[in-house]
Amino acid sequence: SGAALVSALEFKHRLRICNAYPYAAAMDVYRGIDRLTGDSPMPYKKCKDFETPLKPQDKLEFKVGDANAGTFTVSDLPNNDAVLLLVIHRHDTLSTAVSFESHVFANLLNAQVAIIDTYKGAARATPRIMDAEESNKKSSRSEELRYNSVVALNPGVYEVELMGQDGEAKSKNKLVALNRESYVVLRTGVEAQQGPSYEQELRSEEHTSELQSRSRSR
Repeated sequence: SGAALVSALEFKHRLRICNAYPYAAAMDVYRGIDRLTGDSPMPYKKCKDFETPLKPQDKLEFKVGDANAGTFTVSDLPNNDAVLLLVIHRHDTLSTAVSFESHVFANLLNAQVAIIDTYKGAARATPRIMDAEESNKKSSRSEELRYNSVVALNPGVYEVELMGQDGEAKSKNKLVALNRESYVVLRTGVEAQQGPSYEQELRSEEHTSELQSRSRSR
């Protein structure tokens, strides 16, 4: 028969980008001349999934209007289906330079949550997670989430909050965890030494292919 005995395995690499760069204008993402964000640039504090085939050494350019905000070069990609998370944020409180955080979510059965701190400033706050049903009870059990870590969660509805040093919650978000999906919890904001400051907030984003296909079919 004419069928090939050996065929190349094509792994599905999904790109998830989070814009944690505090700025009034939304941001576009390009790969070469291809504008991944199309006609809808990404506003501050938003994450978006892109079904785009990635190759090592691909360059992703971030632009505000015609101005180049920063460039990220894709390094080696895993030999399995995976989600590449890329977060753009402020490098410091003084300049407008950018930094990137990246993480590759493995293909696991559990729900996975990456906790990333992009806040720049003197304020200190700790992210915590609890069962949503228990969150209004005084004796509710909550667990601390470590910044720049990835944790596995059982499926369920959770509340994540940013607890300040004064013991008050600065920001709250709901997180609905589904098996085999990946999520990101972001602490955003900047205490700028020049230009406008943005308050610290906690954002939980859950962009999944399943959720997107459901919203498209409505």
